[in-house]
Amino acid sequence: MSKQTFIKGAMILLAAGVINRILGFIPRIALPRIIGAEGVGLYQLGYPFMIVLITIVTGGIPLAVAKWVAEAGSQGDRAGEKAIFRTAMGLSVALAVVFTAVSAALAPWITTRVLTDSRVYHTFMYMLPMLLVTAVSSVLRGYFQGRQNMVPSALSQVVETLFRIVFVLYFAYRFLPYGIEWAAAGAMLGVVIGELCGLAVLAVQFWLEKRKRAYQESGQPAGGSGQKAGADGVLGKLLGLSVPVTGSKLVGSLSYLLESILTARSLAAAGILTGVATAQYGALQGMIIPVVLLPTALTYSLAVSLVPSLSEAAAKGDKALIHKRLHQSMRLALVTGAPFAVVMYLFAEPICRVLYGHTDIAPMLKLMALVSLFIYLQAPLQAALQALNKPGMALINTFIGAAVKLVLIVQLASRPEFGIYGALIAINVNIVLVTVLHGIGVLRSVGFRMKLPDFVKVGAAMIVMGAASQFVMNRMLLPSEWHNLMLAAAAGTAVYLLLMIRLNVIDRHDVARIPFIGRLFKRPRGT
Repeated sequence: MSKQTFIKGAMILLAAGVINRILGFIPRIALPRIIGAEGVGLYQLGYPFMIVLITIVTGGIPLAVAKWVAEAGSQGDRAGEKAIFRTAMGLSVALAVVFTAVSAALAPWITTRVLTDSRVYHTFMYMLPMLLVTAVSSVLRGYFQGRQNMVPSALSQVVETLFRIVFVLYFAYRFLPYGIEWAAAGAMLGVVIGELCGLAVLAVQFWLEKRKRAYQESGQPAGGSGQKAGADGVLGKLLGLSVPVTGSKLVGSLSYLLESILTARSLAAAGILTGVATAQYGALQGMIIPVVLLPTALTYSLAVSLVPSLSEAAAKGDKALIHKRLHQSMRLALVTGAPFAVVMYLFAEPICRVLYGHTDIAPMLKLMALVSLFIYLQAPLQAALQALNKPGMALINTFIGAAVKLVLIVQLASRPEFGIYGALIAINVNIVLVTVLHGIGVLRSVGFRMKLPDFVKVGAAMIVMGAASQFVMNRMLLPSEWHNLMLAAAAGTAVYLLLMIRLNVIDRHDVARIPFIGRLFKRPRGT
């Protein structure tokens, strides 16, 4: 498969991301009905620690692989590509094996001392194989992204999601008779099996591409200077970028881990029982945040496509292309995220009732909807800083946001009048602060800033969309609530898109760039 353009690559990943988000809601909806909110809390409780381990093992290595493979490819340095890939794979696998062994040995201490509920032990042990699987998968994804071929990553994501859905629900149900702690562990086992299936897809794609390139290059002299630099030079090149990026991700992962620990302890200080606190945190992390993160299917795809694209442009010194790519990604993130923010804020209660059968968590969704646009803009901004060789700036911004969040959690969540909403306020402050700091960093690095009229037009369209959606919802034209919810959201989105076209925020050329759909909007030659 040949490399794609920036927009096409992003749209391929977007298509996979949208499919994954939609399919991902099947276990999000079904799992709480099988193991309850407390079981979801146990399932989620071990995740922050695992994310810290995955960050240490993989961290910035995939991004470094994508960046340096893209640069080596632009210079025709095939030997350099191979050296980068092999070094990254060896480093990732070695780290995964070491941290898996250490974590398994320390599991009893971690689950009783670090985490707040000893029942998470079985879930934690079932998580550990994910380290090695993720390490190998992340390097393969970084390689394909550096080659600007997003199809293998997209395909593996879809396959992984499909198998994860089946096995998460199957093992959760099968293990439930042994207790909710075993049901949560069964669900985690399903996640690991899904990851293995995704890795299998990547491995097959890599083997096929390797055979194809070997055939194309047979009889040609080997080019490039990557092997002349030696293993130490390649390792230093990888670590030069991956260490600061890993540091930035590690700050975020550690803050996520500390967030879970401090939230539980602060809720206990507020007089909330351990089981109730676990259920509340499970509702926040396992039910509310996945809804808010639905549009990040786009922002993730933009961020992944942005790194090799900006790296290639920066290597050529093409500042105009850098600005063009940044504007494309930020505008897409803003325009596509806005309708979700409106729907989540206006219809938080029916959304939570339809999806989870719980309306008491609706205020959490409404509160997060207020800052959701900052979430959607954050990923492309951070990717831009990393692609422009400013990972240290992203690290500092993330650290500042994490410090402020953790202090606010302790101050607010421990107060009975706030409780879990104190933690939610702290998370929202962190989101806004980090996004603003990333925006300032990009401005200082390349002089890029979003156009103020775009924000004004999108804001006006959001208001009109909200009014139209609320009008349709209040009419209750259809028999069931979820039908009316879908109708209201669809009607409001249609109004919003018409306004975006009318206000010239998006045009036919933007739609024409989308794979498959775009061909319908391309004018025939001579017309």
